[in-house]
Amino acid sequence: MEFSTFGDKFARYSGITQLMDDLNDGLRNPDAIMLGGGNPAQIPEMVEYFNQLCSQMAATGELTQALTNYDGPQGKNVFINALAQLLKSRYGWDISANNIALTNGSQSAFFNLFNLLAGKFENGKKKRILLPLAPEYIGYGDSGLSEDMFISYKPEISLLDNGLFKYHIDFNHLVVDDSIGAICASRPTNPTGNVLTDEEIHHLDQLAREHNIPLIIDNAYGMPFPDIIFEDVTPFWNDNTILCMSLSKLGLPGVRCGIVVASEEIATAIANMNGVLSLAPGSVGPAIGYKMIEQNDLMRLSEDVIKPFYLRKSKHAVEMLQQAITDPRFRIHKPEGAMFLWLWFKDLPISTMELYRRLKARGVLIVPGEYFFIGLDEDWQHGHECLRMNYVQEDEVMRKGIAIIAEEVEKAYQER
Repeated sequence: MEFSTFGDKFARYSGITQLMDDLNDGLRNPDAIMLGGGNPAQIPEMVEYFNQLCSQMAATGELTQALTNYDGPQGKNVFINALAQLLKSRYGWDISANNIALTNGSQSAFFNLFNLLAGKFENGKKKRILLPLAPEYIGYGDSGLSEDMFISYKPEISLLDNGLFKYHIDFNHLVVDDSIGAICASRPTNPTGNVLTDEEIHHLDQLAREHNIPLIIDNAYGMPFPDIIFEDVTPFWNDNTILCMSLSKLGLPGVRCGIVVASEEIATAIANMNGVLSLAPGSVGPAIGYKMIEQNDLMRLSEDVIKPFYLRKSKHAVEMLQQAITDPRFRIHKPEGAMFLWLWFKDLPISTMELYRRLKARGVLIVPGEYFFIGLDEDWQHGHECLRMNYVQEDEVMRKGIAIIAEEVEKAYQER
């Protein structure tokens, strides 16, 4: 069958498709060691909370109401109003419900935003999305209608004590001109757990304002919820910022609820696109989110349950990795947030794509680093030496997976 240009691009196999396929296959295979996908942890306190909340909502008829009715294309009004008031009271941001639109997950939000702000324009111009620091989220890479939607730059690498390192934006080489339609960065960053400093965020905001383009911040793991962020930084938003949030990492990926906080112009555009592409966002996630805000549980659970769980798990995973892999060429990006560790095997004789295949053959699923270096104008060896590892599995499962990774990495280094 012959597909259109659109079909050829979006029907082909991609990095994000591979990641989700591995996640699904792993869930069906009880022996798989799932260190690759982005499923949030099954935190016992959160699972019990959602069980109780859904039972409560079923008893009152609120759950059935959400299941049996469309919301408007902007999303569920009561949730949007409650969220706007929460953000305004907590951070002093000058926002109202008109600044918020919901989407069917963050992935659809970014597809709409990127193609709204970049690509081909009627005046013949082409604009791209600037990712100021590679590596970045794998899901961005194939979301542009045009092939060269993204441009990114290598980071500065700071080597830290205790076998750690950290990426910083290299502002000396960053170029922002009239070919850029928006700047986008995740904070904390998937895949690395990097958190851009307040200074880096303010510098990006300054560049965006100077060139009259928006700054998009992917806040899927950040504050105020789910608060999987371990650094002392300040949440950021203004009328030139598009802040993208989600209910997924609270422990609700199945409800597919993305949140866009932006200018009224952008929020209205997203709502209108929802109407064309999906009629309306899903209703169940926002109904649950509204009850969490109404009962003062959203912030409490994020701060007291979710954040401490991931902080504890990340520290323990780093300890297990460093005990298992003692080669001095091995470093871990400083874990500052999100639910992944970014592993760097300097001078690895094989690519991490090949390492991925060898680990998968032994039942261990990780994500090779090559997929995350989106928009670089040249190949970079560092990108073939890194991989992303999810650290949310049970400790014994983690220990088994890490032992196999250590064995395969040792074999690879011996191939030189």
